[in-house]
Amino acid sequence: MAKMTLLEMTQNILSDMDSDEVNSITDTQEALQVATIIKTTYYNIIDGRDFPFLYEMFQVNAVGGTARPTHMKLPEDIIDLKWIKYNNKKLSDIKNKYEKIEYKNPEDFLQITDSRDSSASDILVVQDSSDIRINVYNDRGPKYFTSFDDENLVFDAYDSVKETNLTEDSTQGYGKRSVTFSLTDLFTPDLPVQMFSYLLSEAKSTAFLTLKQMANQKAEQQSVSQKRRMSQDAWRLKNGITYGNYGRTKGSSFSRRKD
Repeated sequence: MAKMTLLEMTQNILSDMDSDEVNSITDTQEALQVATIIKTTYYNIIDGRDFPFLYEMFQVNAVGGTARPTHMKLPEDIIDLKWIKYNNKKLSDIKNKYEKIEYKNPEDFLQITDSRDSSASDILVVQDSSDIRINVYNDRGPKYFTSFDDENLVFDAYDSVKETNLTEDSTQGYGKRSVTFSLTDLFTPDLPVQMFSYLLSEAKSTAFLTLKQMANQKAEQQSVSQKRRMSQDAWRLKNGITYGNYGRTKGSSFSRRKD
């Protein structure tokens, strides 16, 4: 099945329900109800799943300036940071030197920075927005980072010879992005093409139960079949979807809440 717009899926479900034909999801109350069911079904499929297509590369935003040269911020749509790298090449280096920055929880991060000599020439004392003072190196690239508020990232060092603060162009990030669903005719849900049959079957089954107070055995059978196929089919770069434990090894990544 090819990708479908919200209107096309709504029309498909309405047809199977022997309902009135529509040219827009807003033409009838029932059409809008079906479109809303599709939206709810989409989020039920996506929520809590680590689908590969939800992950992408991105750059981290520089926000601290010279006052907070080691402060950066995650893009608004990134809800789970898997890893981040920074280009720690020296000013005299020709080649880039991207290195993975290790995440530390706030307590461990401060234990590292607090152990540094705040009066040393290679230390800059940075005051966080919460008035916490952090001893960061000013003569090398970062090695560790943390977050005190689940949004802003604080790194432990920057090279003042090369730059006045950590810069967006020097970052490489990889993480999970949030998704949105628009109740408009031409909206196409953010799903791989092989998942549209599953979304349509699940939504159709729910629509029959909710709006017609009756089960659609064919739609339910198709939904079960499509779910089984999703767990078995190979993805382009991975060996299929894994259902089950979506927890991460402790300390392996930094996750942020997106309520």
